[in-house]
Amino acid sequence: MKVLVADDSGVMRKIIIRSLNACGVSSVVEAADGREGWDAFQAEPVDIVLTDWNMPEMSGLELLQQIRGSGSDVPVIMITTESEKAKVIEAIQAGVTDYLSKPFEQDELRDKLEKYVAV
Repeated sequence: MKVLVADDSGVMRKIIIRSLNACGVSSVVEAADGREGWDAFQAEPVDIVLTDWNMPEMSGLELLQQIRGSGSDVPVIMITTESEKAKVIEAIQAGVTDYLSKPFEQDELRDKLEKYVAV
């Protein structure tokens, strides 16, 4: 399984990747913002996308919209501090698969992954 992780915080990417590794996922593509994430998504197939919402260049919501606009139904999980109801509704309307609030526990990430891909 290959996972795309898009987050502008290098520390948060490391935390997510460490959690993915503990879940048995070793193939991870990193992106420092939504634009890098979109480029990576177009360059190689991934099984799931984990993205932050608030990033420079292109937000996680814009990345999600690009992915859905391309016709892809790859699962996209928003990992973010955005929990305002209007934001959640906006992400759902854009086609987000699921939501994980920061900070998260490794077991929460594992549960989300297991719902959408074989871990």
